[in-house]
Amino acid sequence: MAVRNNPFKPFTKKIPAPFKNKYFVVSICFVALLIFFDKHDVLTNYQLQQTLNEMEADKQYFKEKIKEAHQDRVDIENNQEKFAREKYYLQKSNEDVFIMVEPDQE
Repeated sequence: MAVRNNPFKPFTKKIPAPFKNKYFVVSICFVALLIFFDKHDVLTNYQLQQTLNEMEADKQYFKEKIKEAHQDRVDIENNQEKFAREKYYLQKSNEDVFIMVEPDQE
């Protein structure tokens, strides 16, 4: 029986030992599949987390706006004349209205 020479023998000697183990290679492929190609991969989870953070910030912003709206409603109910004069610059027929603008303090 003749012994055949393996032409890939010089290349297989250069491969590190862990990469010759089929279980190690399959494990690496499985982890790569989970990290990059799965339905819930890392990139998708990152984007979902960013969206969640934006929505939570929006939620907090709108809660503050709701509080301001409730306070405005209470102010209107308590003093309708003052609110109308300040917000809509309403005046009586025999008076003049002067608008004082405060300079921005920066």
